[in-house]
Order: sequence, then C-alpha cells, then structure tokens
Amino acid sequence: MSEKVSLSWTGLTHPGRFRKNNEDAFLAVTFDAEGLQYLGKSGTADLDRGDFVFAVSDGMGGANAGEFASRVAVQKIAELLPKSFKLGAYGLQRGFSDILTELFQRIHKEMTQMSAYYEECRGMGATLSLGWMSPGWMHFCHIGDSRIYYFPRDGGSRQLTEDHTHVGWLFRSGKINEREARTHGERNLLQQVLGGKCLKIDPQVGSVGIEPGDRFVFCSDGVTDGIWDRRVEELVRNPPPRFAELNPANRLVQDALEESGRDNITAVVVEVQ
Repeated sequence: MSEKVSLSWTGLTHPGRFRKNNEDAFLAVTFDAEGLQYLGKSGTADLDRGDFVFAVSDGMGGANAGEFASRVAVQKIAELLPKSFKLGAYGLQRGFSDILTELFQRIHKEMTQMSAYYEECRGMGATLSLGWMSPGWMHFCHIGDSRIYYFPRDGGSRQLTEDHTHVGWLFRSGKINEREARTHGERNLLQQVLGGKCLKIDPQVGSVGIEPGDRFVFCSDGVTDGIWDRRVEELVRNPPPRFAELNPANRLVQDALEESGRDNITAVVVEVQ
C-alpha cells in the first residue's frame, strides 16, 4: 500500500525596517485538469489532489515598477501553468523542463515589452524561484538571486538554486567563502533577471525526488542578507525556544528582520508529510 503524502506550507512577506514599498511577492497555488486554486499563507493538503506550485519573486525598477514586476511574475505563473497540467499528469519527466523554461521565457518577453512601451515600467525586472511539486518530485526553475533550499529528512542541507551573480559564481567556484560572499560589494549585481536589460535568459532548471520529512525554503535575498545558511536550517529544523511558537516562514522573516531588515523579506517553507 502506498503512503499517503501531504504538503504543509507557510508563507510571509515583510517590507523590512527601512523601505516603504514591498517589491517582493510570493505565490502558493494548486491546480489540476479542472483549474487552479490560490492557497492561503498557510495550510495542509494532500499531494494526490493535484500539483502544487510555490514561488518567490523580488522585483526591481524605478518608481513602483519593482512592485509591479514581482506581481506580474507570480500572476503569469498562475495564468500559464494550468494549461500544462495534462502533460505533467502523464508523467512526462522531460516535459517539466520544457514547460518551465518556456514559462520563464514568456514572462521575460512580457516584462521586456512592458518596459519598452510604458514609461512607468522602464527598467522593470524580477527574480523568480519556483518549485512545482507533484507526487514524488519537486521540479524547479530559477533566475536571479532569490533562493530555494532543500533540507532532506535525513539531515543536511542544499541550496538548489545558483545565484546569478559574479559573486555567486566566485562562491560556487571555491574562490571565496560564505562570509566573503555575504560582504562582497558586488553581491547584488545580477547577471540574469526576468525583464530588466537582459537580452537573453538561461534559467536554471532541475528536479529532486521528495519523500515525507523533506523540507524546502523559498526566499528572497532579504532573508539571506540577514541570516546565514546554517541559521536558515536551524530555524526550520530545530528553532530556538523564542521562535518555537512561530510558524516556519515567520521564524525566518522575524530573524532576518532583527539581524538586518535592510531589504524586503519573503519566505515560503514547505514540508512533505
């Protein structure tokens, strides 16, 4: 008899301590062949009732363009992905990569056009880190410097996404350590985003098998500006007593707010049960 698997999730976004606007956005939806349903900031649902998508986006651009950009990114996901459900339902493993890459390309094209046609959208761009969960798998697609972390049930941690910055490359290449990466003057200079001034994009796509006890964190750079990777894991797995009563996303946002709070802060935490 196969084990019944469910997901529980919590999500929270905060403007931070110094900014009036919140240019971050997050998305939690479930969809099947019948259509799409938006999920609340927290909940639990069976994974066999449909597929689930969680995403975090960090917008950028003049005036209110950053706020608009992150919203466009998450709205487009909700609009375009359900049309692809039947492909996923037949277990076409290769299909996910193609679908997600095309989705990111379409969002990029739309943002680029809006930036060209509307003065108030000039320079509009956004990061996007997305996870598509179906029975047994989490397929992800990513661009920018928001992140997806994977905490397997047996311990350890892994940053699934690569920061699309030169500093991120230096860190992955072993040329600098985490402390140097966190304090580097060019850590926020993005080499790839949706929209912005990027002519071509090459989003990172991948998949990991999932099983009960696994956890995933989707977060904007406002979280990682405030707290270290090992602290992210600690807050998710074994929170200190003063954070124990808070839900997982709230723990990450609250700690990042206390430690830094210079940027908008967004976290979505998903647990496979």
